[in-house]
Amino acid sequence: MTFIIVLVGWIFSLSLHEFAHALVAYYGGDTSVRDKGYLTFNPLKYTHPLYSIALPLLFLFMGGIGLPGGAVYIETWRLRSAKWRSAVSLAGPSANIILVIVIAILLQFAPATPSPFWAGLAFLALLQIYAVVLNLIPVPPFDGFGIIEPYLSPEILERIEPIRGMMIWLVIAALWYVPFISNLFSTLIFSLAAILQIPFELVGAGYQKFFFWKEF
Repeated sequence: MTFIIVLVGWIFSLSLHEFAHALVAYYGGDTSVRDKGYLTFNPLKYTHPLYSIALPLLFLFMGGIGLPGGAVYIETWRLRSAKWRSAVSLAGPSANIILVIVIAILLQFAPATPSPFWAGLAFLALLQIYAVVLNLIPVPPFDGFGIIEPYLSPEILERIEPIRGMMIWLVIAALWYVPFISNLFSTLIFSLAAILQIPFELVGAGYQKFFFWKEF
């Protein structure tokens, strides 16, 4: 039960994230997202199912890392202004924030004795926080960079372009192999979880039940 709750919930959250990007882009002037089929929760409709679904699931199974999915293809030249471009990038993390708040509210009604359902929901909430914090890092290809990119000078963008494709791997490597950065990141995530009053005992139970194969 816990495994299914987390897996289905995570795929839904990835779809919700991409849908939010597309929805704001549509109202911002890029009506092509409708023709591309992005205005749906079907994960198979997105441009890069590898980056939007497969890689986030892989990192989830590798260690419970909430890697955000790759963004849908937005024709930014259709958007009416730089503010709309920023809004499109902000829409994805905002959707995850709304989802984690909803889950946090539901968890306040969790019974004293943890069940697989509530444990899965708590672990899913922590993954959402992880995805939000990671996705707001202001380097490409994360949405945090997309928010500020419209306001950067052409000179800065030109300098970034040669290393743009490797930035995500540098961030992941730093989180994995640099203790100071990984500890700081974990502290921030668990601090936000505490603010939202997400029960840590349920998170721990959800983690153990999701990675059931580690017990063998």
